[in-house]
Amino acid sequence: MEKVRICIIGGGSRLWAIQFLKDLTLQDKVGAHVVLYDIDKNAALSNEKVANEIFKVNGKSGVLSVSVSDTLAEGLKGSDFVIIAIEPGITDIRKYDLGLPEEYGILQSVGDTTGPGGLMRARRALPLFFDFAREIEKNCPEAWVINYTNPMTLCTSALYKAFPGIKALGCCHEVFHLETFIAEFIASKRGIAVPDRREIDIDVSGLNHFTFITKARYKGEDVIPLLREYVNSGKAFPDLTEKGRTLVKEGKWFDCDHLVALKFLKDFDVLGAAGDRHLAEFVPFFLTSDEEAWRYGFVRTPYSYREAEAIRKKNKVYTDEELIAKPSDEEGVDILLSLCGERTLKTNINMPNKGQVRYLGENHIVESNGYITANSIVPIVSTDPSPAVQAMERRIETEQDIALEAIWKNDMDLLFEAFAMDPLVSLHLDKARELFDKMLPLCELRYN
Repeated sequence: MEKVRICIIGGGSRLWAIQFLKDLTLQDKVGAHVVLYDIDKNAALSNEKVANEIFKVNGKSGVLSVSVSDTLAEGLKGSDFVIIAIEPGITDIRKYDLGLPEEYGILQSVGDTTGPGGLMRARRALPLFFDFAREIEKNCPEAWVINYTNPMTLCTSALYKAFPGIKALGCCHEVFHLETFIAEFIASKRGIAVPDRREIDIDVSGLNHFTFITKARYKGEDVIPLLREYVNSGKAFPDLTEKGRTLVKEGKWFDCDHLVALKFLKDFDVLGAAGDRHLAEFVPFFLTSDEEAWRYGFVRTPYSYREAEAIRKKNKVYTDEELIAKPSDEEGVDILLSLCGERTLKTNINMPNKGQVRYLGENHIVESNGYITANSIVPIVSTDPSPAVQAMERRIETEQDIALEAIWKNDMDLLFEAFAMDPLVSLHLDKARELFDKMLPLCELRYN
């Protein structure tokens, strides 16, 4: 059995790190030593204990092992794979990412990818990613790097900016939810059991969280005409305001009915490929008020939830039953196994554009399908969406290019240019500058 070394940056995470470790126990092809690195060493030490319990209850002690590193360089040294899943700064900063723009009438449903909150999060995260890339170049330049951290496009771009030779990709599960939605839609239309989402063959194109499905087939049948028929039937867009109110009342912050994704199909002839909470932040149409979001069946995730969830995760004590691994919808381990040569995987990936997304610039990080196999990822050329959607994508691409350069140079005037051109920032320039200047000190990177 091949033995690989995996370094998890953000090894104290109670979300991505734990799920990855559980998924790792579900395969028998690769043995591994996992090194946990986190600036909060106590969190990493806590996860070391959890990891050993995961390996034990799933019968993989000895095959899989774990340790904690004191330094990033020590953790990376000789690694074959690097997983990055971090929170850039303390959770408290998210209060300002979301709250300050709201004082100016700018509503964000997530605030971690685009909009004022996404840009401030990028400002915190990218200098860390520049450093990660430099350390990877020094200590494990041939390692494959899988990034889970948002803003996905900009964080992955930062790795390539600092180390152009890096072998990195961004891994995002948003597209999986739309595959599941399509599977459920087919089942309802055909009166069959819901197929596995992996049976839905889609063509995906765009920028992370602003991605679109241009083709979808199930067992050779083109599903898009069925979806077009549905969105034009008068039944696809019920007023879900009351459901939205109920979601808020019950604290169900992540539910959606994919009405925003379907609205894109109706009005722009291409199906959204990310959850509605993310799609809505790239356009001004759906976040004019809470009521407008509720009408489409999604709600904004409040800071209070983020705060409570951070505390809950930190204090979480796992039972053995909770640590028993079950198949998940995440693909980090599937990607690892494919890169080790154990299988070939076709899935959506975020990587530099080498022509797979023809309407966006060369080397910009784009999301499309690709084939992952032994030490190789080959992007698949995607079908172009409608001209209007291409134009929307190019606007976001330009904003991201400006933001990357601004943070690389630590040029806050240049970052303001990206901030001011964001679709959600529909303010007079003076007011936009006022908001930007308020956010800079309150949203900067800190850990206490």
